[in-house]
Amino acid sequence: MNISLRHLRYRSLFAGLCIAFAMPPWGWWPFVFIGIGIFFKVSQRPRTARQAFSAGFSLGLGWFLPTLAWMWYISIPGYILTVVFFSCLHGLAEVFIFNREPRHFLQPIAHVLVEALRFSWPFGGAPIATLAMSQSNTWLASFGRIGGVILVSYATWQIAIIFFNRFRLFLPCVALGILVIAIAPTGRSLSQHTELRIAYVQGGGPQGTRASNTDPHDVILRHLNATRTLTPEQKIDVVIWPENIVDTPLFDTSPEAVEIAQEAKRLNAPISVGITEDVPPDRFANAQVVVTPGGDIIDRYEKVRRVPFGEFIPMRSFLEAIGAPIHQVRHDAIKGKTPAVSLIPLTHPTISGEKLDSVSFATPVSWEIFFGGRVNEGIERGASIIKNPTNGSSYRGTLLQSQQIASSQLRAIEFGRSVVQVSPTGFSAFISPNGKVSQRSNVSERRVEFADIQLRTGRTWYSFLGDSPFIIFLLIAFAVLLLRHQRKLRILTSG
Repeated sequence: MNISLRHLRYRSLFAGLCIAFAMPPWGWWPFVFIGIGIFFKVSQRPRTARQAFSAGFSLGLGWFLPTLAWMWYISIPGYILTVVFFSCLHGLAEVFIFNREPRHFLQPIAHVLVEALRFSWPFGGAPIATLAMSQSNTWLASFGRIGGVILVSYATWQIAIIFFNRFRLFLPCVALGILVIAIAPTGRSLSQHTELRIAYVQGGGPQGTRASNTDPHDVILRHLNATRTLTPEQKIDVVIWPENIVDTPLFDTSPEAVEIAQEAKRLNAPISVGITEDVPPDRFANAQVVVTPGGDIIDRYEKVRRVPFGEFIPMRSFLEAIGAPIHQVRHDAIKGKTPAVSLIPLTHPTISGEKLDSVSFATPVSWEIFFGGRVNEGIERGASIIKNPTNGSSYRGTLLQSQQIASSQLRAIEFGRSVVQVSPTGFSAFISPNGKVSQRSNVSERRVEFADIQLRTGRTWYSFLGDSPFIIFLLIAFAVLLLRHQRKLRILTSG
C-alpha cells in the first residue's frame, strides 16, 4: 500500500520519539519495542530510496532531538549538527536495505552497525543515546556481559521485530537468550567475600556553570566541608572525590594538596582526587591522583578519551576562521597515554578484616565511562572495582547525567564489577555488578555516602572478546544476507 512522504515522516518521527522516551531520564523502556515495531511496519512502505532515507532520517530526529537536548546549553550549532548527522546515518542504513530481504534481519543489523560506527567516529566517537541505554534496567542488559552494548542494542531491535512481526519465533528466541545469559560468567568474589568501605563526596552547588565563571576555591571548599562530615569511627577505607575538583597550576605544591592530605590523615584513608593542571604553553591536564594519609601524592592517571568540543576543539583553526565560538574552550586538554587503572594503597585492614596492601580500580574518567574498552583496560589489569569520577556541572537538567548512570549500569553488568560514580553536582551513586543503583544523589545537593563494596575478580566473555568480534560477525551476516537476496533476485529474473 502506498503512503505519502509526509505520513511516512510523521510515523517514523513518532517511532523515534518512542525510542527516545524509553531512555533516561524518562525510562519508559517498553516504548522502545513499540517504536521499533511501528518503524519496521512503516519502513516497508517506501517505494524509492529517497523515501527510505526520509524514513530513517525522521526516525533519527525523533530519537535524538530529545535525548541530545543537553547539548543545546553547550553549543546550539553543535547540537543541531550532531542530531542531523546521527539522523543521516540511520537514513543511510535504510537506503542500504531498501527493497532487500529478509528485512526483519537486515534492519537490526544495519542500524546497530550505525551505532557501532559512531562509537569510534568521528572525533574519537560519541556513544551517547544508544539503544542499549533504554534497557539498562531490564534483563536484556545482561547480554552486555556477552557482547557489550552492541549485542544489547541488537537483541533489543531484533526481539522487537520478532515480537510484532514474527511472533512464533519470539518465545524460542527469548528462551535461547535466557539460556545463554545463564551460562555466561559474571565474575566472582574474592575469597572470604572481601569488602571495601568506600565513601563518595558530592560537594553540591549550582549546575550550568563553567570553569571560566566559577571560583575554583568555592568548589574545593564545598568538597572539603562535605568530607569533614565523615568521621574516623566510620572506618572508611577509600574516599573518592569527583573530576576537576582542584584547578591549580601545579597540584603537588598547592595549598589544596595540603588541606586534602590533612583530611586523609584525619580519616586514615587515601582520597582519590580529580585535578586540573596547566600544561605550558597553552594546554591543560585532566588527571586523577591519590593523596595518602602520609601526605604523598601518587598514582597519577591522565584522561585519554577527551570530550570533543568540550575538552578539545577538532579543526580549531578552521572553526576559528569561520567565526565559531571556540573561545568557550580556550585550551585543549592533553591526551593521556596510560591505561585507565588506579592502584590505591590501604593503610589498615579492610572493613571486612582482610589486610591488603592496595586495591586496583578501573578508572574511566567522566566521558570515558561511555566506552567499554576504557573500562576493560583496568579489568584486564586486575581491577576489582570501577570508579567513575565525573563532572556534570556544566550541563543543566538531568538528561546527560541520567544517561551516564545508565552507561555505568551497563559497564557494571559487562564486567561484573561494582561502579562508584561521583560528580560535584550530581548524579553520584553506587552501582552493583548486576546494575542496581543505590544511594543516588540529587542534583546540586551536598551528599556524602558510603557503602561496603565487594571486591571481585574474574572476567566476563565481553571482557575477553571486546566489540570487534561482534562487529565483524554483524558485517559478515549483513553481507551474506545481501548476497542471498541478490541470488534470489537473479533466479527470479532469469526464470
